[in-house]
Amino acid sequence: MKHLGILLLSLFIFQSCDIDNQVSTLNPLETYLIATPLKSNLITFKDEAFAISEPVPIIESGKIYAYKNYIFVNDVYRGFHILDNTNPAAPVNIGFIKLEGNNDISIKDDRLFADSYGDLIVMDISDITNIKFAKRMENAIYQEFWCTVGFDVAWPTADAFDYADFDANTEALTGWEVNEVQMSSEDFESKYQSAFALEDGAFANNTSSDTSAPTASTTGQGGSFARFKIVDDYLYAVEPWSINVFNISDLDNPQVLEEVYAQGNIETIFNQGDILFLGGTQGMYIYDISSPDKPTYVSEFTHGRACDPVVVSGGFAFVTLRSTNFCGDGAESGLYIVDVSDLTNPTLKKTYPMTEPYGLGIKDEKLFICDGPDGLKVYDKTNIEDLVQLNHFEDINTYDVIPLANSLLMIGDKVLYQYEYLDSEIRLLSTFDLN
Repeated sequence: MKHLGILLLSLFIFQSCDIDNQVSTLNPLETYLIATPLKSNLITFKDEAFAISEPVPIIESGKIYAYKNYIFVNDVYRGFHILDNTNPAAPVNIGFIKLEGNNDISIKDDRLFADSYGDLIVMDISDITNIKFAKRMENAIYQEFWCTVGFDVAWPTADAFDYADFDANTEALTGWEVNEVQMSSEDFESKYQSAFALEDGAFANNTSSDTSAPTASTTGQGGSFARFKIVDDYLYAVEPWSINVFNISDLDNPQVLEEVYAQGNIETIFNQGDILFLGGTQGMYIYDISSPDKPTYVSEFTHGRACDPVVVSGGFAFVTLRSTNFCGDGAESGLYIVDVSDLTNPTLKKTYPMTEPYGLGIKDEKLFICDGPDGLKVYDKTNIEDLVQLNHFEDINTYDVIPLANSLLMIGDKVLYQYEYLDSEIRLLSTFDLN
């Protein structure tokens, strides 16, 4: 009996080991790199995100905005540089407004409106040498900007990002700590599966400026990548899938109105009178703002997935589609001319192939197209069925343009170009290296 007991015990131990080995084989542990946020107080972080300084070198040039004799050049996510353009042949860099998390500005009557980490910021620029911070409206725009990230934070290589202990309402993300963690693949997928839903655009590269023709008011003017647009007493700020509306009749105390959800993923905004034309990744969307507090959907022109700034002149919308890089590959890169004489039924009229088009603008019968690395192209748009090329400035990298009353502004790779209008062409006035 004693020998039988030992035999049974041996068999039990052997079977237990075998079961353990099977379990170990079925659920092997693997090593994963897990990144957790380094945090700071959100209020302190935002306070430190704003400052006025002397001119500094630009890191990454973004959008441009013109107001009176000044040009504001966005330094992506960092703020904007101020140039005195009293003499377009020799602009002068006079200062830098540090405003981290910024992409867009719009100005009316010496009040500058800007985005910063999803907040709406108001500044008094009546004395350009003594700019004053006037107001911060938290979470007023870009509601999907749920996580605050400093502009100089390097994103680590990691298998997953763990936000379990991060509160975006009270904390700012200032960096990352990466640790090796051992777990089974099943446990990893169960715990971190939501991390894989994170996309590159989730942290507010909700990236533009105002673009319609200047009026007699003191509202400024921007380029075709605008996400901000002031029309009379209202500021419209677009983000993916919605239009944020502000009543700015009291410039120092903007009122947040009801957010209007859009029909598509919106990138840019342009207006012609009481009509908004919104450029999106899958189409152009038309909204009526005759009741300015409640934009109303009218119609849309759809296309394959591509980046899509739009400007309008007369009965035609001019749209550049770029399907390179992150923009998608659902449409051929080019200029698309859309007949919008019937706002309820926009119809494609003509297309022209382009290399890698970005921003565009219109001055009278001249059409300006920034074709990325293929330079600035100028056309006579009198006959849209047969555009006539007037100029092609090659060997420059182009991003966006602003057609002013007497000159054309264009931003490229850290360089501001200015051109003067001639009867049948344009001529370079100056270049300004922002470095």
